[in-house]
Amino acid sequence: MSEEKLVANVERHARHFDPEPFRGEFPVVVKGLVNRFDGHTVHEGLDLKVRRGEVLGVVGGSGTGKSVLMRSIIGLQVPNEGHIEVLGHTVTDLWEGSQIDIRSRWGVLFQGGALFSTLTVGENVEVPLREFYPELEPELRHEIARYKVRLSGLPGEAASKFPSELSGGMRKRAGLARALALDPELLFLDEPTAGLDPVGAAAFDRLTRELADVLGLTVFLITHDLDTLYEICDRVAVLADRKVIAVGTIPELLALDHPWIQEYFNGPRGRAAKASQDRAGQKRTGQKQTGAMDKPAGRGA
Repeated sequence: MSEEKLVANVERHARHFDPEPFRGEFPVVVKGLVNRFDGHTVHEGLDLKVRRGEVLGVVGGSGTGKSVLMRSIIGLQVPNEGHIEVLGHTVTDLWEGSQIDIRSRWGVLFQGGALFSTLTVGENVEVPLREFYPELEPELRHEIARYKVRLSGLPGEAASKFPSELSGGMRKRAGLARALALDPELLFLDEPTAGLDPVGAAAFDRLTRELADVLGLTVFLITHDLDTLYEICDRVAVLADRKVIAVGTIPELLALDHPWIQEYFNGPRGRAAKASQDRAGQKRTGQKQTGAMDKPAGRGA
């Protein structure tokens, strides 16, 4: 089947798993979150609101509970206290059977991709399709999987390969393809560029931003990569002192005097990331100005 027919077939059946999208301002709301493990408190009264359509970067030192926060939001970690709403539903009050429809509306990319080693990439992408929509015809399920593989930036033939046959960057993209399988409204990414070389990390960042813009995704992105924060994040949430101590743009965070924020963003790596972003911005500005100067006069000039 040609790529054009494949895309048309997938889009024609997209309504099959397209519930009414969330229209509110904050698809994720966390209030008073408390997480304790063996007497150790990770979160104490944590509050956070994620805006619809934004790419939110989540940063914090080791042990601040970034992944625990994500797991709490998606229902893999039951908090000791607190209230969590996702897409207008109170996740912390839902029982197992009633979470199915909610969980089908988000996608998750865990560190390392978390792919099933005995399944091909295409079969990995089909896993959520089999779970939530078992009535789908096998041919359509295969077509959707191939489409998502291509959407993640992998060549079509990667669908038939096993994870062991892929590079680290390709495994990340395969995991992303699986996270996108159900056309989610929310995308959760846990250290997606960890272990990638600078070129691969930059390419993954661009892909994430493009997908967010084109598909209208809200992205919850855990990262320690300062280049990622500068390049694609609309806002950044900082975890410290068992809470989210600040949420804002990087310039807004730099105006704060919290010692961890200053050390993180104004340290050597932070300064290097900012300098790189400034150079990229100057280059884009120069290209726009050159394009405007070279643009031929319009009709009737």
